[in-house]
Amino acid sequence: MTVLLVVLGAAVGAPLRYLTDRAVQARNGTTFPWGTFTANVIGCAVLGFLAAWPVGGGVSELASVGFCGALTTYSTFGYETLRLAEEGERLSPLFNVVASIGAGLGAASVGALLAGLVHG
Repeated sequence: MTVLLVVLGAAVGAPLRYLTDRAVQARNGTTFPWGTFTANVIGCAVLGFLAAWPVGGGVSELASVGFCGALTTYSTFGYETLRLAEEGERLSPLFNVVASIGAGLGAASVGALLAGLVHG
């Protein structure tokens, strides 16, 4: 049952990541991976919220592991950072690393704070 919940969550998270990436990249016209950055930050915020919210009964597997796991992508982040460096970009790879980690941690913190406020 747990594996099925993870699969169901991932079936929603993965297409949402792809659609988010395409929508954001289509609007900015740069080589910087804003689409992946956006999907990762959103996923961190949702996961921070879920981690602070008292959930049970498979919600963690469905939403945290499945949905957030598929929405966020460390492998694409790593690949796109390497691609920026290989294309001769000097500051963009460094900015991608620092901004992604900082924004991800910040988003997770805000999500957790929001869960605390809502749950009270």
